[in-house]
Amino acid sequence: MEPSWKSSRGYPLSAFDFRTTLGNALFNTPIFTASGCASSGKELSQFFALKDIGAVVTKSVMNKPRYGRATPRMAETPSGMLNSIGLQGPGIDAFLAADLPWLVEQNSRVIVSIAGETVEEYATLARKVRAVPGISALEVNISCPNVENRGLVFACDPDASRRVIDGVRRTIGGEIPIIAKLSPDVTNLAEIAIGVVDAGADALALINTVLGMSINLETMRPHLGGRTGGLSGPAIRPIAVRAIFQVHEVMPGIPILGMGGVSSGRDALELILAGASGVSVGTASFGNPHAVIEIQEELRALLIAKNFPSLKSAIGFAHREIT
Repeated sequence: MEPSWKSSRGYPLSAFDFRTTLGNALFNTPIFTASGCASSGKELSQFFALKDIGAVVTKSVMNKPRYGRATPRMAETPSGMLNSIGLQGPGIDAFLAADLPWLVEQNSRVIVSIAGETVEEYATLARKVRAVPGISALEVNISCPNVENRGLVFACDPDASRRVIDGVRRTIGGEIPIIAKLSPDVTNLAEIAIGVVDAGADALALINTVLGMSINLETMRPHLGGRTGGLSGPAIRPIAVRAIFQVHEVMPGIPILGMGGVSSGRDALELILAGASGVSVGTASFGNPHAVIEIQEELRALLIAKNFPSLKSAIGFAHREIT
């Protein structure tokens, strides 16, 4: 659908160069769904055409079916929410048999997100997807906080992070871009980012949810069945901006898929100015299923209003010295 409004320069917003790249993958727009917030896109497809956004980033899929954590799994917080889903899903075989073909039928660009409990499981998942058509990139989720064993959060350990990405890269070869999804719950994020890029990641996804907890004052016990969960929503956006800015500062040539509390085009622009090449929208879609497409059009209008000739010219602009 063509926007009905014009830019401040008088030409249609659709004429603006909105393209972005993650590794060798080109996307027509920089706005994506966030993994875990749109499953495989079927619910959101009732509100807009999936082909009209940058890509659908699928819920992280594991090698075998997974039932997730104990209930309750969600809790509202000021300016955000906690979730403790626990990577529930049907497993990679069922995903490849049903969900991916459906996404391809929608002419959607697809970034498949994978997660594992061991380095070997990540390699197995990579082996299963490497020859499957219709995948634009592979997000390697090594940072989900919603697991029973915090030892499974590979992104909290520089060596473990490198070993996972190295195993996936050796298995999948060089054709499909690898996006390493990192955690903000670390002391030196830049060190881990450098390590996974050295191991073969083409791009980074920043940030995953932030580990948090809520106490139910009626029961006087943790609100979530799994006790802790991942905090998302506007409350974490300043953390995302800081993380993206710091990593882009040390590796300006590495694309970053930014996420964390984005609920407007202005929020998305903030992440791009910090250094993100693309932006994923997650929690905002729960309250407004049109959020992804609305944020995309608002961002396009903002970039034009601020006289950027293209999206790429705005990436990392906040790092430039004032002249």
